Amino acid sequence: MFIKVNSMGLRGVEPFLVEVEADISKGMPCFDIVGLPDAAIKESRDRVKSSIKNNGYEFPLSRVVINLAPADIRKYGSFYELPILISILKGTKQLECDVEDSIFIGELSLRGDIRSVSGILPMVVKAYEMGIKRIFIPEENSLEASFIDGIDIYGVKTIDQVILHLSGGRELEKVKHNKKFKKDITYPIDFSEVKGQFAARRGLEISAAGGHNALLIGSPGSGKSMLAKRLPSILPDLTFEEAIECTKIYSISGMIDKEMPIISERPFRSPHHTISPAGLSGGGTTPKPGEVSLAHNGVLFLDELPEFSKISMEILRQPLEDQFITISRVSGSVVYPSSIILIAAMNPCQCGYFGHPTRECRCSSNAVSRYLARVSGPLIDRFDLHIDSTGVEFSDLSSDKEVETSLEIKVRVDKSRDKQIERFSKTKICFNSRISPGQLREFCILTDDATSILKRAFENLCLSARAYDKIIKIGRTIADLDNSDDIGKTHILEAIQYRSLDRKYWQKI
Repeated sequence: MFIKVNSMGLRGVEPFLVEVEADISKGMPCFDIVGLPDAAIKESRDRVKSSIKNNGYEFPLSRVVINLAPADIRKYGSFYELPILISILKGTKQLECDVEDSIFIGELSLRGDIRSVSGILPMVVKAYEMGIKRIFIPEENSLEASFIDGIDIYGVKTIDQVILHLSGGRELEKVKHNKKFKKDITYPIDFSEVKGQFAARRGLEISAAGGHNALLIGSPGSGKSMLAKRLPSILPDLTFEEAIECTKIYSISGMIDKEMPIISERPFRSPHHTISPAGLSGGGTTPKPGEVSLAHNGVLFLDELPEFSKISMEILRQPLEDQFITISRVSGSVVYPSSIILIAAMNPCQCGYFGHPTRECRCSSNAVSRYLARVSGPLIDRFDLHIDSTGVEFSDLSSDKEVETSLEIKVRVDKSRDKQIERFSKTKICFNSRISPGQLREFCILTDDATSILKRAFENLCLSARAYDKIIKIGRTIADLDNSDDIGKTHILEAIQYRSLDRKYWQKI
């Protein structure tokens, strides 16, 4: 007898429909699963068989073949155990019901409990988009799925609950739609705690306003890490669509908070410099998101940039340009989004005082050269802002003068972002750092004075074409913060200042 039950699979962040086909026929008793299953799915045979027997049902003494279609895509995980069980019970007529408009997802225990799985949110979103009427998921995943409206979601604890509901014995309650998206976000750290460093604070404000990548260079103890960790406190709030995108990635990674299963604040990821290239970009036998994707719609902070491996640093070049990263394996390729603000911090040499105005550097010129050479020119060129984090004066540290809070800075950042959203409403971009070269003439109008200054800077500083574009984009953001429609002389002059540190350090050696 042939039975078909619907389930879902994952390929990266993209779910796809999996048809669990069961054929129960006469022959030598066996239980086979085909359709490119991984080891976890092959082990499902024992869990499904035990769940059926331990709940008072009979496992057929027949030839049982389960096919996971489409058969040309490798299947991972334990999502398919519940639909396999349903298909067997229907095939042996121990369950009589129509499941054509339903999807089943869940891992089974030996006694028939339904355990949580990773990746529920993207699968529920896909089921809704496909027009599926109802979906059965583990009860532990109910809160995560409750943010999606328009589809009947049932959270189930045991297979008995599912069978009773399907057979009309006891109807399950639908998961209530959760409308509580935003919670009151209070950051334990604030820009008001940063003394001095006014130029660096201004640079990070521009970074937050336009979504620009920034490189902080300065001596040890000058506050680079302190500044970078406070950047999330001035970023615009996540929209619901952005929150769902972030939550999909965390759901696939199994990193969802059970009490608040939706990402409601922008991610801030700060991996240690010993991280492997695969840990940064993503990978594994079953490709999982790396740090660059976990920071999607938020900030990736790399402290002590030259200490990262060469391969890890160079991996960043492609996702910084494309806002996604492709991971290829023998079994296929997956694509993860990586629209991030990259913030990096580094010392100019091993002792940290190369180029310092008052302290003498103890490193030889060769040692400085080797240290700076760890960061390649192409990667440096991908940072929109080069921020000089100078040492803090005693007068600033001991001052009782009130410093601007994160909330005050965020008000300006939000106003700037609102202007950008209005400007780019008919395009696929939403902030200045994503302006393509072809859109510069349309969205970045320079005054004559600004054009003249930029021309001299391009010729005298030997800027690359990428640096030219980035200066204009930074100028656009500074103009937005200044509430100006055109990019003027002062805006371009300030923008050029943020592209000069590579000359200060790299050209001195």
